Order: sequence, then structure tokens, then C-alpha cells
Amino acid sequence: MPFTELGLSADILSAIEEMGYEEPTPIQASAIPLILGGTDVIGSAQTGTGKTAAFGLPILQKLEKHDSSHIRALILEPTRELAAQVDEAMRTFSKNTDLHISVIYGGVGYGKQREELAAGIDVLVATPGRLLDLARQGDCRLDKVDFVVLDEADRMLDMGFMPDVRAILEMCQRDRHTSLFSATIPPIIETMITWAMREPETIEIGRRQSAAETVKHVIYEVAHSQKDDLLLAILDQVHYESVIIFCRTKMGADTIARLLNRNKHSVVALHSDRSQKERDEALQGFRDGKYEVLVATDIASRGLDITKISHVVNYDVPENAEDYVHRIGRTGRAQNEGDAFTLMVAEDAIHVHSIERYIDQKVPRERLEGFDYKYTALFDHAKDTTTSAHDRKFKQVRVAGGYHFSASGGRGKKRRRKR
Repeated sequence: MPFTELGLSADILSAIEEMGYEEPTPIQASAIPLILGGTDVIGSAQTGTGKTAAFGLPILQKLEKHDSSHIRALILEPTRELAAQVDEAMRTFSKNTDLHISVIYGGVGYGKQREELAAGIDVLVATPGRLLDLARQGDCRLDKVDFVVLDEADRMLDMGFMPDVRAILEMCQRDRHTSLFSATIPPIIETMITWAMREPETIEIGRRQSAAETVKHVIYEVAHSQKDDLLLAILDQVHYESVIIFCRTKMGADTIARLLNRNKHSVVALHSDRSQKERDEALQGFRDGKYEVLVATDIASRGLDITKISHVVNYDVPENAEDYVHRIGRTGRAQNEGDAFTLMVAEDAIHVHSIERYIDQKVPRERLEGFDYKYTALFDHAKDTTTSAHDRKFKQVRVAGGYHFSASGGRGKKRRRKR
């Protein structure tokens, strides 16, 4: 089904064409007609499936023309990066209209945000904390909002924003259209749906707990003392265009970024302790190719529009199984293939077990060719599944961009890290 059959206006279709969109994604094809028809929508889909356009395009069409008297559409996002990204997308979608789009989030001054609110906004993209602060100070009213979108709702839950979200929704008029988009729909969100939405239609694209089919993900078991060495060896062997390395803590992300910088990798770190300017510069530099490696906490695991990520490395195994799905979903987007590697030490076993139970599959274990592994108890558990020495001699182990014979002296295609 082409976009022209979804009931969108000529102005919206023209913007879509200029952006190079050809056909709607499944979530867009399902959600756009429902929102245009006034039905509340629950959209569950993996990251990278086009959820922003799924709710943004029909809302812009329903608003039609600028009205400075009140905020007419509100889009809530869990992080500053996501809010800025959705704001940019909505501005692009509405480029052929006179609608006013604005964004507010914490970490920056109030002055400009207050000025834009006073001037009159049609669509407001906001993070819950700063919006609630401004609303309580009387800088904005939400009682005439016609459209509310709760984007990345499960992430807002994880970050503790649900009390703020509820307070914001109670400020909005009850006779409104509400959409909720999320990669997963935990039970507590389903409870919120019962009071926040009116007979919503649920759209579920793919399994809620599945890893993207375009991602090849493997686990490298390693002794804790060798994690850094294995990470460097992986980056030296694979042929990557861009890679995100996920760490569990902000301090860990900074430590790994310094390690990679010492080893001549073009790298930048991203986490919540960085200023907004630093975070913006890190993301833009990574998108533009200034940095080939982004070391981040889970702030980068959901929603951010960073295309053509060839690899994801979980330096630390996530403690939450859902975060694993979100992390590896940063690659393999828009039907492109990608690779995700996870470094597993002995104390990670319980978390890996939870991940495999959550995604209902066992993640393959592999060893990197030529790496001098030290003993770890993890290897004892793998004895029953290893092949014989003769079989291993000619076993092919995939390293993204080529295959390697794992035998010493075997001839295979090797690629060096792109510099």
C-alpha cells in the first residue's frame, strides 16, 4: 500500500516524497488510517520501524492550520535526545504547512522555552519532568490538548516517569485522542491504558520479545581479566562502519572510551552526566562519521535515530532482558543486516539465562579466532556442545564482513578494522 492510499493530504504527501519515503512500514500502514479516523491506538513494534511517522503524519493532517490560542498536540518522550529527534522529524513532516512545532526538555534554560510557549504552539514535544514543571508554574496550559502521544512508554516507566505522566494526562481534557507507542507493553502500562485511553485499537508488529531477524547476535565467553583485550581484538578483526558499545554504568562508559582512544579508535562517550551540548555533539559526530565508535549507557538503546550502525557490542551484559532486545536492535534496522556481540563473564550467567528465556532462544557462543583465551569456568559448561578438535580445525566462524577458518594456518578472508 503506497502512502497515497492512506488518506494523507497533498502537503503531507509532498513532504514524505521529499524525504525519500516510498512505502509505509507495517506500523505506519496500520496506525495512520486509525488515527485519521479518531481511534485511540496502542502501537507495539520493534525500534526502527517508523513509529514517529506513524503517529506524526496523521496528527499533523488533523491539525491542518496554525492556531496560536492553545497547545493542540502533545508528544511525551523519555529523554532529551528522543524529544529533540521527534521535534526535528515533526518539523520536517510539517514543512509545507504553517503549523508551529516546539520542544522542551530539562538540562537547558527556561527562557527560550517560555518564549515559544507564549508565542503559541500547535505541537509540543516534551519530556515529562520539564513539562510538568512549566505547567505548574503557569507557563503552559494543557486543558485544550486534542492529541496526546505517549512515545517509548516502557522507557518512561523504566525511568520512573509514570507518576509525572499521569499528572500530565490529568491536566489534559478527557475528550482527547490518545496514542501509545512502545517496543514492549509491560503489565503496568496495560493498567494505565484502562484509564488513559478510550477503546484503543492494538497494533502489534512482530513479537514483543523478539530480537530483530536481521541481527546476528552471538556471545563471547571470556575471563573477566580479558574483557578489555577481547573488545580490542574484536574491533581489530571486524570490518565495521560504525559501532555502539554498551556499558552498564556512566563510569564504565568513560573508562572504555579512554581505553579505545588510547588504542587509536575515533570514539566518543554518551551518558546522562554529559551536558546537553556534549550529548548533542556526540550524537551528531557519530551520525556524521566523525566518530566510528559510540560508547554509551542505555540512554542510547531506544528510539534514537542513528542509521547504518553495523555493529553493537555489549561490553556489559544488561541486567534487564528487555534492554538486551533494545540494545541489539540499534543495528539491523530498516531491513539492513547487523551484528551484535556480547562479552560474557562468569557472573553474567544469571542475566544471560534471563535474556535467553525472555527471547525464547539460546544465543550462540563463539570464540574469536587467534585470541589467546585464559581459562574461565564458563568453558566447562560448554564442553558438551563443542566440536572435536578435527571438526574445529575447519569450522568457519563468522566475523562480520567475512569468514575465517579457525584453524591455525587455515586460509580465510580477513578484514582489518576500517580507519
